[in-house]
Amino acid sequence: MGAIKMHADEIETDVALVRRLLAGQFPQWADLPIEPVASYGTDHDIYRLGDHLSVRLPRIGWATEQAAREAEWLPRLAPHLPLALPVQLAQGHPAEGYPFDWSVYEWLPGENANGTIDDMDRAAVDLAAFVRALRRVDTTGAPPRPLRGRGGPLAEHDEGVRRSIEELGNRIDGAAALRSWEESLDAPTWDGEETWLHGDLLPGNILVVDGRLSAVIDFGTLNVGDPACDLLPAWNVFTGASRTRYRSELAVDDASWLRGRGWALFQAVVALPYYWDTNPGMIRQASHALAEVLGDGSR
Repeated sequence: MGAIKMHADEIETDVALVRRLLAGQFPQWADLPIEPVASYGTDHDIYRLGDHLSVRLPRIGWATEQAAREAEWLPRLAPHLPLALPVQLAQGHPAEGYPFDWSVYEWLPGENANGTIDDMDRAAVDLAAFVRALRRVDTTGAPPRPLRGRGGPLAEHDEGVRRSIEELGNRIDGAAALRSWEESLDAPTWDGEETWLHGDLLPGNILVVDGRLSAVIDFGTLNVGDPACDLLPAWNVFTGASRTRYRSELAVDDASWLRGRGWALFQAVVALPYYWDTNPGMIRQASHALAEVLGDGSR
């Protein structure tokens, strides 16, 4: 796609590769128009295939299990949720020099949630309804959470957060970031029932149609854990009154709020040094979230 490499061992893809993969494995779709989809996502290259399909190719090894996880779990989750989820139609396999499994999905219309929402209060209500519904789904048989997976103890990320803050130097207010992080670490740990988590509810993973939330995508961090992890939108999507509304709709206690804020800080400060020179969209998002976290802490 001609994009700057974000990862040292990243795999490059292009339209010609997608067409060859389709011709060899799904020839019924091989003659459809193929267009790269602009995104600041970090794990996959996405191509629009005709009017109604998309092709998703992992860019990096750590993303290669996502298609299988989505194929197994999203059809089970979707009937319980008030927003649309991705629908996988086919899984492809390594070929044509491309080393990973890949997938074909139905095309979900919409734009990401960066500046496209008409009514932020309504969006807070809608997204909280999605999160509440996800939490209610039975977790029997859920995949085990990996070490340092989303929704585990924040302390698992302490070393990485401190290292990232040090690496960022004077590009951020490191002292304020450390104070906020330590407040979150000191919050009581979750001792309730683990629930399903999306784990990465950032604006790029929330679709908007006609100004209103329509779908949630990219379930690469789907697992079960501390529900506070899905408070990420409080600092990544919402501000002011809409943040308060999101918290109210989810009935978040003070300890969970601090842990959720810790997840938002973790995501931001780990992303910033890693993508600083390669992904300006991610840097804008992470910088915004960090500013909101630190502003929230100062109040």
